[in-house]
Amino acid sequence: MALQPRQRGVVSEVVDDRGCTILHVDMDAFYAAASLIDRPELVGKPVVIGGGMRSVVLSATYEARAYGIRSGIPMARARRLCPQAEIVRPDYDRYSAISSAVMAVFREVTHLVEPVSMEEAFLDVSAARRRLGGPAQIGQWIRDTIADEQQITCSVGGAPTKVVAKMASRAAKPDGMLMVPPHKVVDFLHPLPVSALWGVGQSTEAALHRLGLRTVADIAHLPMATLTRAMGHNGAVQLRDLAWGRDAGRVTPVRTERSVGSSETFHQDVDDPAVLRRQLLRLSDRSATRMRHSGLLARTVVLTVRFSDFTTITRSRTMRESTDVTRDIFATATALYAALGLQRARIRLLGVRLEGLTEAEHTPVQGRLDEPEHGWRDAERAMDRAAQRFGSGIVRPASLVVRDEARRDVEGRAPRTERAPGDSARRWGAAAWSPRGGSTEVSGVR
Repeated sequence: MALQPRQRGVVSEVVDDRGCTILHVDMDAFYAAASLIDRPELVGKPVVIGGGMRSVVLSATYEARAYGIRSGIPMARARRLCPQAEIVRPDYDRYSAISSAVMAVFREVTHLVEPVSMEEAFLDVSAARRRLGGPAQIGQWIRDTIADEQQITCSVGGAPTKVVAKMASRAAKPDGMLMVPPHKVVDFLHPLPVSALWGVGQSTEAALHRLGLRTVADIAHLPMATLTRAMGHNGAVQLRDLAWGRDAGRVTPVRTERSVGSSETFHQDVDDPAVLRRQLLRLSDRSATRMRHSGLLARTVVLTVRFSDFTTITRSRTMRESTDVTRDIFATATALYAALGLQRARIRLLGVRLEGLTEAEHTPVQGRLDEPEHGWRDAERAMDRAAQRFGSGIVRPASLVVRDEARRDVEGRAPRTERAPGDSARRWGAAAWSPRGGSTEVSGVR
């Protein structure tokens, strides 16, 4: 179905998009932008999205990034870099809802959509030109539609290959679009620093700098024998191909979720078994809820424990049947923890991850002889419906109904008062929510 004329993206200037059959679309500061939709008073200010002071930064606005704040750095470091920054608690339900809507927009264009994460995807638009116009026109329509419907911006890169398309979208940020046709690929790539190449991290960048290689052009024109001695055969071949814009990778639309999990970093190291048990229940409940929302069942539970000295261990157990029931996941997680025999070890982080995922509608679930007609699965689905109607946390396990005493168990301080939508965000140094440093992830298989 062709887009209606009023919906069709309009490119304000003539853009050479010949051969740009692959688009890379990337949301701009996605988590930060989504968090500020209901907080217009924070737009234009340095804002950091994250949990408490011992966790890491999830995202930051471009104003905060100007101070050197990046996703993944410790919150304490972010505070030092920008003391005046506002801190906003993550809203994972909102991120998931917006991500699903954005992916639906992509699939209006083509079925060849390869999500890379919640906030970015590759699209092969070679078969969509006749219906929708050229790549630049398609890219502009995507940008307009996402801005209108989701109130966030995205950047689009177009090129003949995935690698160059991703680099083009990065160069177009924020809120821009760049098309790199085949005959301009080398001119686009060669002036860039070596760190701009996809897959070149800090260690590889340092190794290239030791060879005197600063730009992509330097890599492209270095004798292959020299590059091979420094980077090994496979690394040298990959770098040479990237430097000349060569990439045989195709847009692969079939992706299956491999794991769903949640983890929490405590504000203070915890050794109280009752607190740790409640935390395992909270993580199991959060992960099971996300599973049900995604229509998935899990067969394997993975427990992650990080101690006060940062030593981290993982243990896993495969259940007899696949499930999305909090009670089953919690029972397995607590059994894994009990088997460790830790006594009063001081714990910094706990995590519960679910693997062996299958689609619920295609996975048979064996009923139990002693299970009533409406069991735990039905009860938890009823809780999900209540949460959708009245808000998350409206119904939850009794031991997770947080009182002052329980909140002090986790943090050793009084609880934070939940913020109403119109209230201002708290600044650095204010009481952190408990437990802080939470993260929830849905990992995919490329």
